[in-house]
This record gives sequence, C-alpha cells and structure tokens, in this order.
Amino acid sequence: MKNKKGLIIALVVIAVIAIFAGSIVSSYNSLVDERETVTNAQANIQTMLQRRADLIPNLVNTVKGYAAHEEEVYTAIADARSKLSGATTVDEMEKANSELDSAISRLLVVVENYPELKADTQFINLQDELAGSENRISVARKDYNDVAKAYNTHIKKFPANIIASMFNFEQAEYFEASSEAQTAPSVNFD
Repeated sequence: MKNKKGLIIALVVIAVIAIFAGSIVSSYNSLVDERETVTNAQANIQTMLQRRADLIPNLVNTVKGYAAHEEEVYTAIADARSKLSGATTVDEMEKANSELDSAISRLLVVVENYPELKADTQFINLQDELAGSENRISVARKDYNDVAKAYNTHIKKFPANIIASMFNFEQAEYFEASSEAQTAPSVNFD
C-alpha cells in the first residue's frame, strides 16, 4: 500500500514536471517562430528597398542625358544607395532610406528644369516603377511593424516573458516615420 502511494506521488510529480517542461518548450518554440517571422519581414523590406535602389541608376542615367552638370546630386544618390545596401538594422535602413529619399527629391527638382526630360518615355516609365516600389516598401513596412508588434507583445506577456529573458529574446525595432516626414511640405504657387 505504501509503495502504491509513493508510486502515485512520483507519477504526479513527473506529470507536473513534464507539463512544465512542455510549456517551456512550447513557449520557446513559439518565440523562435515569431522572431523568424520578424526577421523575414525585415528581409522583405530590404528586398523592396534594394529593388528601388536598383531602379535609381537608370533614373539617374536618364536625367544625366539631359542635365550632365548636376554632379553633386548624382554623387549624393550614389552615396545614399551605398549606405542603403550596407544597412543591416532597422535604424540603419531608416537613416539610409531617408538620405536616399532626400537625394531623389533633389534629383526631381533638377528634372523640373528640363521639360523635355519630363516628357521622355523612359523617364516616365522609371518614375512609375519607382512609385510602385514606394508602395511596396510602404506595405512591407506595415507588415513588418505588425509582426514586430505581435512578437514584442508576446515576449512581454507571462509566462513567455520569463522564457524570453532566459533565452535573450530582444524586442524588435519598429519602422517609424522620419523626423522630416512629421513636417508638412509647404506649397507655394507664387
């Protein structure tokens, strides 16, 4: 009788330990899945940014055909593209992308001085592709922020927060609008 009672207690303890261990393994695997989803979403943004960066040399070369003397603008674009290609973190991508946006804006100001360029079919097609890339980047950023939010929420909730801290799961950074985007552009028809 005593052995039977001891056996039951041992089985209950083993069952509790197995349930606890299963919970830890399940929580860990869930965190790994979510972290990989965040990493994949970040890679998708990098792919979209690279696609846009790959279109820019064609746009620059088209503009160069009309405005060869605007070397400062071309250099700024090349430098920004280089930084974007080397960006690995969300923060680096945001800064490099902001720099590239600024350089492209200056290029488009140059274009305004050349009406025949604005009518060039190749230039128009490249502008359309660039606009399509911007839309894809916007969607990819939103998708990234959605999965980053789910992951960040999960690593803060109990009991996953214990597992997350034990195994060094860190919060994912969000893509946020640059400080320049916070200011509305001024429009002047004078």
